[in-house]
Amino acid sequence: MLDLLKAPRTKSYRYMPYNRLTTEQKRVIEEKGTELPFSGEYKDFYEEGTFVCRKCNLPLFSSKSKFDAKCGWPSFDENFPNAVMRVPDPDGIRIEIQCSNCKGHLGHVFEGEGFTEKNTRHCVNSLSIRFVQKGKDLPHKILD
Repeated sequence: MLDLLKAPRTKSYRYMPYNRLTTEQKRVIEEKGTELPFSGEYKDFYEEGTFVCRKCNLPLFSSKSKFDAKCGWPSFDENFPNAVMRVPDPDGIRIEIQCSNCKGHLGHVFEGEGFTEKNTRHCVNSLSIRFVQKGKDLPHKILD
């Protein structure tokens, strides 16, 4: 029995200790849902800090990149390097954004709208992110 405990685990059997999610968070993050516009806790939220993935704690966006796009969801014109993946949406029109660590659904990215100098809008579900105030320790990233 002790030999089994020492045996290396394969990825397919590795326990994934991601953060617990509510039913609604799972619907958005894991099933690629969308929260209702103008309903999310971070839509009109402008404190200094970092937005992390709600599922795995990966730092995604600085509060400095957040802006009001008047679209009903939190908007960011820049993500942290290598934090966000862009994936063609099944609708064939939009580009989905996912956490690069856990592949959780964040929202969609749009370019060429002219809201900021970077000309990019990451339209993110509040349910997909969590805010960590400036000066507070960031939670440990949960590896996939």
